[in-house]
Amino acid sequence: MLKIGAGGLVPPFRVMDVITKANQRAATLPPGAEKILRMEVGQPGTGLPEGARLAAAAALNAGDPLGYTEGLGRDFLRARIAAHYQDWYGVTLSPSRIAVTFGASGAFPLAFLTCFNPGDRVALAAPYYPPYVNIATALGLKPIILPCGIETGFQPTISMLDGLDPAPDGLIIASPANPTGSMLHPDELAALARYCHVKGIRLISDEIYHGLTYGKPAASAAQFSESAIVINSFSKYFSMTGWRIGWMVLPEDLVRVTERLAQNLFISPPHLSQIAAAAAFDCHAELQANRANYATAREMLLAGLPAAGFTDFSPPDGAFYVYLNTTGHAPDSATFCNRLLDVANIAATPGLDFDSAHGQNFFRLSYCAPLTDISEAIKRLCRIRQY
Repeated sequence: MLKIGAGGLVPPFRVMDVITKANQRAATLPPGAEKILRMEVGQPGTGLPEGARLAAAAALNAGDPLGYTEGLGRDFLRARIAAHYQDWYGVTLSPSRIAVTFGASGAFPLAFLTCFNPGDRVALAAPYYPPYVNIATALGLKPIILPCGIETGFQPTISMLDGLDPAPDGLIIASPANPTGSMLHPDELAALARYCHVKGIRLISDEIYHGLTYGKPAASAAQFSESAIVINSFSKYFSMTGWRIGWMVLPEDLVRVTERLAQNLFISPPHLSQIAAAAAFDCHAELQANRANYATAREMLLAGLPAAGFTDFSPPDGAFYVYLNTTGHAPDSATFCNRLLDVANIAATPGLDFDSAHGQNFFRLSYCAPLTDISEAIKRLCRIRQY
């Protein structure tokens, strides 16, 4: 048998398997059957903002060849992203510190490769976004999982880091987080950022859900540390998942290092997507309306879930997920999610994707679906309780 590299042996991103199963089930539903409610994936159903669509259409109609761009993106987009940090956080950034990437997913391997060597230890809280661990493992890093619960807001603390011996080489944080929607208070984020800087721990801050918060203040690690790497994307707030466009805020000493890697791994981010992304910054009225719908969906779920038997959960501060305990509903979350799909035509993601130690007792629902689907989902969850 021919050799398979160790990097190819990482677990699947299970939510993608749920998508496949839900698509297969949808294709075989009889006429008149209940539609499948797609609550398994964090994909806004609103689509590209209108101003971004018009900018992309104009570029296509102009006959621009839309070829390769600079490895870290076009200057006009890097400058627009830097201006965004001034507008939202009051932080002045040089556009040279911005790296436009092939989605946030393309940013993580760049960050890991620029900052760490095989065998380095990178800490992160559980539950977590699965590709953090899977990409790090594929690159030969050692994820150090910090078990977190409702009592810590599903977020890491300085005392947890102090308890690690030796200290980790890096720390990944996410605020708002996937799958819990939890957030660090700005003071907590500032303390973690400064702690990591002093201790020589490279901080990587995933801020992909910024703009989608519900009452709790959001802050960026860029406000508190020049050694941190900030990762963000146009996929969530800007509703551009399929356009595969994201960005990094880099420390000065990592700009050229990252550029060399990006040139070799990706050549450049998609040209047309960069044009659309720059225009999306002028679409905040439309995007805030989307956010208002998510806020309404959140309130509907928080009000309706107890009637379906879900009472022990932490209300999400941001993003568009709620992380629920299946104890008392099924022997494990995979069984529960299979029953949800088979009996109630609701696609949801079992928690093993997010926490290998405790995820068998949790599942994630995404509430970025239309409000009519959220209302119907609550009814079906109440119905399945009877089975």
